[in-house]
Amino acid sequence: MSAIASLINPRARDIGDFEVRRVLPDSKCRAVGPFVFFDHMGPVEFGPGKAIDVRPHPHIGLATVTYLFDGAIMHRDSLGSAQLIRPGAVNWMVAGSGIVHSERTAEEHRGVTMTMEGIQVWVGLPTADEETAPSFSHHAADALPEFDLDGVTCRLIVGTAFGRSSPVPTFSPTFYIHAEAPAGAQIALPQEHAERAIYVVNGAVSIDGEGCDAGQMAVLRNDASPDIVAGQASRLMMIGGSALDGKRHLWWNLVSSSRDKIEAAKERWKNGGFGNVPGDNEFIPLPEN
Repeated sequence: MSAIASLINPRARDIGDFEVRRVLPDSKCRAVGPFVFFDHMGPVEFGPGKAIDVRPHPHIGLATVTYLFDGAIMHRDSLGSAQLIRPGAVNWMVAGSGIVHSERTAEEHRGVTMTMEGIQVWVGLPTADEETAPSFSHHAADALPEFDLDGVTCRLIVGTAFGRSSPVPTFSPTFYIHAEAPAGAQIALPQEHAERAIYVVNGAVSIDGEGCDAGQMAVLRNDASPDIVAGQASRLMMIGGSALDGKRHLWWNLVSSSRDKIEAAKERWKNGGFGNVPGDNEFIPLPEN
């Protein structure tokens, strides 16, 4: 039996001046552990007149993780947070009962040429924590555990793996790793987590002899202990953890175990009940469908 439960090819999504490749959710796999959403942003080069301008929009029932390989993004939210994120650092935003945020190119970077590439994921919260108070924390790159596994350089972004723990606060068993593997390297995945997947940012790997190329995510069977080898120098993102305690509904930027809570959040956003982002007066209207 193959160690790969699903091999996912991303779908392109246009979000303005650049495209993202959406991996999760997918018809083959709605979530991996608590990860309910996975977008690969870029790589894209912004010249003068081009910028990231994701206007203020709401979230409920999740935590967002922005992680960059290149570039910089300014985060602002309705708690008053204003934090520039750079490569290797983590912006961890817990939406809980409701938060509004924007992500834009900082003013000092507009008018200059800049390459941007990164990953954004959403982590669903356990049912008991879906209404937790919103919060935001930033963790610099040098605060995250970085280690070598048989020549593969790993940074533990979120959660626990290989006897190490990230300082990013979590709500359920989770792991999220950025790995840089040279050609021919053996790649280890943590065995203590029930659900696991590996995404190839660039390069290629084989999993028990089956190929997984750049832009693909291999979701592994829960009991698998595969032999994973980098066919060439590869950048990888590994995600997983315990499954969420029940189905999650996703509509636009809203995630919840309850459809009624999503409907209530839609009305709340439409009626201006989420609050404002200081210093950012625009907003994205509620989609019509």
